[in-house]
Amino acid sequence: MTEYPTGVADRLDTLVVRVLAPNPSPYTYSGTQTYLIGTSDLAVIDPGPADTEHLAALTEAIAGRPVRAILCTHTHRDHSPAAAPLRAATGAPVIGCAPLTMQDAGPRADAAFDAEYRPDRVLSHGETLSGEGWTIEAVATPGHTSNHLCFALRENGALFTGDHVMGWSTSVVAPPDGDMTDYLASLDLLMHRADKVYYPAHGPQIDRPQRLVRGMIGHRRQREGQILRLLQEGVHRIPELRARMYVGLDPRLEGAAERSVLAHLIDLMGRGIVAGEGEDWRMAA
Repeated sequence: MTEYPTGVADRLDTLVVRVLAPNPSPYTYSGTQTYLIGTSDLAVIDPGPADTEHLAALTEAIAGRPVRAILCTHTHRDHSPAAAPLRAATGAPVIGCAPLTMQDAGPRADAAFDAEYRPDRVLSHGETLSGEGWTIEAVATPGHTSNHLCFALRENGALFTGDHVMGWSTSVVAPPDGDMTDYLASLDLLMHRADKVYYPAHGPQIDRPQRLVRGMIGHRRQREGQILRLLQEGVHRIPELRARMYVGLDPRLEGAAERSVLAHLIDLMGRGIVAGEGEDWRMAA
């Protein structure tokens, strides 16, 4: 599943080191990737799960250097729980996305929310922080979650994309917090940026980012078109729409796929194209 081992400091750039957490799954691919930014002093992006082995690997990679900030893209439990013990170990503030906890009993294809996340500072779109030789800018990208941020490293044109853009799969957009309208708007925002490389939380780095984002937008519009054609053919219930749209899907992912269909339907309803509620939907009159 991965070309590099967990727990190893893998240098990607003069300013970027990656450490893979040991939490592979059908939803996290090879695991959550934590990034260390800087040389003499550091920022840590997406510290990951509060796993003893992963925290030890991060401590070894930090190697006693001062940590200026611990940054979280969002608060799913595969991204932010290690922030608190890392703050205790380094004294660094937790900075980044806003806290968000939702009770959500529906089938998900990602980790639930981290109820213990307590940031010292919340970044708004365009805000920056800096250390020796590096400057990080917050880029608000709601959609996967309402509190999702990406982080741009100005010195090398890199964007740390969390779960908004991943290197192995499209992002999960699961209502009630996941919002397809916001997600597509956030993709459009990235299309108009000039980032040179994406470093996602899951999967390999993305060297032609605008090309991938264009394809992701096209994929979502294709799914939207499928939904509209099926509604016009008389298929009205979400489970039936999912079965027709996701042929051969792993049964473990069926619930998550239905949440994605629902996200599209809510977006279409907001634009006055469809109407419905629950699992029953139709073209708007």
